[in-house]
Amino acid sequence: MFIEKFRVESPNVRYGEEEIEAVYYYETTELVHEARDGAYQWIVRPKSVRYDFKTQTRVPKLGVMLVGWGGNNGSTLTAGVIANREGISWVTKDKVQQANYFGSLTQASTIRVGSYNGEEIYAPFKNLLPMVNPDDIVFGGWDISNMNLADAMARAKVLDIDLQKQLRPYMESMVPLPGIFDPDFVAANQGARANHVLKGTKVEQVQQIVKDIREFKEKTQVDKVVVLWTANTERYSNVIVGLNDTTENLMASLDKNEAEISPSTLYGIACVLENVPYINGSPQNTFVPGLIDMAIQRNSLIGGDDFKSGQTKMKSVLVDFLVGAGIKPTSIVSYNHLGNNDGMNLSAPQTFRSKEISKSNVVDDMVSSNGILYEPGEHPDHVIVIKYVPYVGDSKRAMDEYTSEIFMGGRSTIVLHNTCEDSLLAAPIILDLVLLAELSSRIQLKAEGEGKFSSFHPVSAILSYLTKAPLVPPGTPVVNALAKQRAMLENILRACVGLSPENNINLEYK
Repeated sequence: MFIEKFRVESPNVRYGEEEIEAVYYYETTELVHEARDGAYQWIVRPKSVRYDFKTQTRVPKLGVMLVGWGGNNGSTLTAGVIANREGISWVTKDKVQQANYFGSLTQASTIRVGSYNGEEIYAPFKNLLPMVNPDDIVFGGWDISNMNLADAMARAKVLDIDLQKQLRPYMESMVPLPGIFDPDFVAANQGARANHVLKGTKVEQVQQIVKDIREFKEKTQVDKVVVLWTANTERYSNVIVGLNDTTENLMASLDKNEAEISPSTLYGIACVLENVPYINGSPQNTFVPGLIDMAIQRNSLIGGDDFKSGQTKMKSVLVDFLVGAGIKPTSIVSYNHLGNNDGMNLSAPQTFRSKEISKSNVVDDMVSSNGILYEPGEHPDHVIVIKYVPYVGDSKRAMDEYTSEIFMGGRSTIVLHNTCEDSLLAAPIILDLVLLAELSSRIQLKAEGEGKFSSFHPVSAILSYLTKAPLVPPGTPVVNALAKQRAMLENILRACVGLSPENNINLEYK
């Protein structure tokens, strides 16, 4: 059964005019390695810690600034939000299609809230806590191409023509601000698009981005701004001691106009200086150590890296299933071909390497979880190939072969073929990232014994479900298994209204 709304009634939660206050008991375990009876052994101790949560209920008017606004992802997301806001429908070869937010965790998925008369009851994910309505988002951003968003949408060739015709009057007046362009960080074939470029030194470019954010906020009268990078994949930046390894060195390098500071890092510096959440949707190492330190020092939210949309999401599910079932994946080979501008940019070895790294690490935590299947340091062969095939456009093909060892030396091979419209998968993920980043900025918590409330760590781990290479606080384990990532996100939101995590034990039926 599906219900639209619910309200928690419990001594552990209070709904106020401005805040939801909740008490939550975090049940976990601690491990101790200690000597007993002349030998070391592992001791596991259950542990319960009380947490108090406060969530501001006033939903702000949200502005979203996209770096690469005129690309496939940016134009598709903007078009989709307008279509939903205006209630647009259009004719396809199959039917009359209504605008929707399918593919969005926050807008199109549900959570279980309990059972009633033996029937499971589900409610929208978005109704756990007050969230920004995506229809109300105000968009802006930067691009190295001066195309207005209507023409950019046509260039992308993602949406049906009938829909594009209806959207054009809304999007023709939307023109990106000039973007930062450094040809050293992308494929040479991207130069043809770069007719709308921000000039000046790196310091001047950062200053201009800060000015752009302030002017956008003032012009649109939004309460908050979130900035998200959905521009081209960059090559990896070299992390060099004395250049970008600390905040002080990074800012000194900025003053010296050092060549190794990437455009995505420059946007990050500007956002941290303005205390504006900044999310990296591409696989490069935007968040060099100096920028991470700077975000932590200034308590400015950052998140990333790389949208987890199709093939990698399947990989994080399938490998989790195999390892969890006691089956040993020994070879994972992934082949992709795509024909959009992302594919053209990734045809250069230096940018492909960034994507290869973000896709390769997605199985690491699952492999390391099972010391029965894998010896220390052992890892499946993991090969990733991406080829640019212009004809397929935004309709990406992904082919995967998983070979595993099974009982008594046997082998099992699973082969998947996945055709996915790349930008139509990525756009709802962008939406979720900005909505959850905004929501998390309204949540404060304190553990038992702490004197005052604080926000979540500025390196936002709760966005991990949506990214291939999750950025997590220093010293925090990286989790890539998709079910664990979603459970973490859902259970944090449940804790904010005093609800326990889902445990699926179903003792009430035993």
